[in-house]
Amino acid sequence: MAIHGTTDLFTIGYEGTTPGVFQENLSRAQVDLLVDVRAVAASRRPGFSKGALSASVSAHGLAYVHLRALGTPKEGRLAARSGDHAGLMRIYNAHLETPAAREALDELTALARCRRICLMCYEHDVTGCHRLRLAEILSERLGITPDHLAPQPF
Repeated sequence: MAIHGTTDLFTIGYEGTTPGVFQENLSRAQVDLLVDVRAVAASRRPGFSKGALSASVSAHGLAYVHLRALGTPKEGRLAARSGDHAGLMRIYNAHLETPAAREALDELTALARCRRICLMCYEHDVTGCHRLRLAEILSERLGITPDHLAPQPF
């Protein structure tokens, strides 16, 4: 992991945290663009649905973009919930070959070239989340090392 301030690529999950702690982590890392990579940008957790999240980060001076095409397809989410990480990654890697995902990945790469971005999804542990694969791809494409933020649970 990189030391804060030496990278322009971060990841974060909101599982088990509060909007305030989540925002503190983004601010501390000096992120200027939060990239939501959930297929479904809704949440039962207050403050983490697309509209509320976008408004919250905007109030703190951050931009927000939702790249739905980079979210995990339903069958991948089911594999993740059942603890089948290999299945999740197999499904997700196949998904990344679709035209919509390839286009969104190119958009993400362009954003990462000129912004200090943070990829965001639900899972606290990045090793069980598709955002790790996206960070790996950006790292390969741009030669940058991601820093995986881990907000403290409440």
